[in-house]
Amino acid sequence: MAPPKLHVLFCLCSCLILVHPFDWQQLNPTGFIKSAGWTDQIQMLMAAVSFEHTKIPRGSGSYSVGCTDLMFDYTNKSTFLRLYYPSQDYDHYETLWIPNQEYFLGLSKFIGTHGHMSKILKFLYGSIIIPANWNSPLRTGEKYPLIIFSHGLGAFRTVYSAIGIDLASHGFIVAAVEHRDGSASATYYFEDQSAAETRNRSWLYFKTLEQGEKETFRKQQVQQRAKECSEALNVILDIADGTPVKDVLNLGFDVQQLKGSIDRNKIAVIGHSFGGATVIQTLSEDQRFRCGIALDPWMYPVSDDMYSKVPQPLFFINSEQFQSPNDIKKMTKFYLPDKERKMITIKGSVHHNFADFTFAAGKVIGHIFKLKGHIDSEVAIDLTDKASLAFLQKYLGLEKDFNQWDSLMEGADKNLIPGPTIHTLTQPDTPQDSMGIEKENVD
Repeated sequence: MAPPKLHVLFCLCSCLILVHPFDWQQLNPTGFIKSAGWTDQIQMLMAAVSFEHTKIPRGSGSYSVGCTDLMFDYTNKSTFLRLYYPSQDYDHYETLWIPNQEYFLGLSKFIGTHGHMSKILKFLYGSIIIPANWNSPLRTGEKYPLIIFSHGLGAFRTVYSAIGIDLASHGFIVAAVEHRDGSASATYYFEDQSAAETRNRSWLYFKTLEQGEKETFRKQQVQQRAKECSEALNVILDIADGTPVKDVLNLGFDVQQLKGSIDRNKIAVIGHSFGGATVIQTLSEDQRFRCGIALDPWMYPVSDDMYSKVPQPLFFINSEQFQSPNDIKKMTKFYLPDKERKMITIKGSVHHNFADFTFAAGKVIGHIFKLKGHIDSEVAIDLTDKASLAFLQKYLGLEKDFNQWDSLMEGADKNLIPGPTIHTLTQPDTPQDSMGIEKENVD
């Protein structure tokens, strides 16, 4: 393993590529470290990297987008989510992408780097602002379809903002759940009411499993995740019906604005990776969800008896590099008579093309850690969003113009393949999890 100083310098140099291209042959990291001035070199690199213009794309729809965080009850069983919603016209973006240092610590622990790396990550990415208006008032006067979103293994509620913002810009309310099952790299709760009032957070980090407990525990997690999606739906519908519900975070967004704003007949669930497995589990348990979209789903936690338990329409949108042959076999088992199923694969894409990390990383570090594919990240997310909108219009019965992208559901684009890619069916059966670490596979 490389010395910690060399590892930090390498990451910084990788990020630096975007703002100051140079010849790798001129770079001598070992020389920097041996030099008495190596700390000055790192400080110089960090200063340069701080000027990198990292952008998460704006929504492509006609609605302004608001964003807030909500927590209902304060315990580690509470519902915690980031809400994206159509807002009153206002374009002063001030929503932090990752709002707490502890999330960077959780990410550094999850990817197996030294704890000091969290400070580097915080320095580089802690000030990123997403294109959404923090706590801006909800745009009233119509009922909105609702999406519950489930994050991947090692992620958390804020890191799928590109998808959440785009859906909200097209007139959806999106509730991105932060799961409490040990799959988030970090999450927090409050020990009691007093702790909630003083913002004294208690943090939970990603639960590392022993090899022998993975199969049982992952299946337990996906069941808990599905329940958390349904509980999030419960509380949002309660608010929409006028039931008084207290937001313990009390960050300035009046939840009563949601009263009368949800179309309870137009509800869907979307998720990425472990969240894709959660979509399937949720659909099997909760018929209030009219349809679901599984983004590059991790099929390992999906039980074999799920195939006949999902009557709702289901859309698989896959990357080209993630799925194993066995995962594809599991997906195709859902293609039963009289069931609405669709699948497309995005050419040149990787697993992280569905998450914000693909936009936050520099060019070199993005490719080294497989956060970027050969396809442009904005093209990949645009295809994902438009195909999803077409699917949602068809199966939620929306009166929009999203049917202009119906052909994308069938893979009719130069960057799409209908169904799974042929390459996927011949690659080794060693898929990776949502953060690029080899995942357990007991097939």
